[in-house]
Amino acid sequence: MTDDIKDTTSETTSTEANAAAESNVAVAEKPAAKVSVGKLSASELIRAFEEEQIAAQAKDHPEIYVGDTVRVGVRITEGNKERIQPYEGVVIAKRHGGLNETITVRRIFQGVGVERVFLIHSPQVASIKVERRGKVRRAKLFYLRDRVGKATRVKQRFDR
Repeated sequence: MTDDIKDTTSETTSTEANAAAESNVAVAEKPAAKVSVGKLSASELIRAFEEEQIAAQAKDHPEIYVGDTVRVGVRITEGNKERIQPYEGVVIAKRHGGLNETITVRRIFQGVGVERVFLIHSPQVASIKVERRGKVRRAKLFYLRDRVGKATRVKQRFDR
């Protein structure tokens, strides 16, 4: 009887060895897939990381186009207090893309043109709201710098 028990244990150990061998094959295949992921180029790794960061932020910013009048809520820290100050103006330029996207907003304050560049995905930008859409035919509206008064107005666009 002890021989029968030994035979069954040897059969189970051989079955376990076969299962372990099969699982080793399965485990060996998984790192092979990770190796192919590890062989991404530096730019592909950076792009994947930036996409993860943008998705993790989950900020619902509207589509912003050049010519739009936007109201940007900027976080300002004064001592221990923090408040949000609105900055409203016309978007005259968009630069870069993805996580590094910036917009240049121009407004007239006390008769002087003031431009400010905002990093869209910055923690300093609390909110962005599009007040009105602008109808323009240029990618950059630097010509508005030379204009004064009513000449700086941008036609409104209704189709977006």
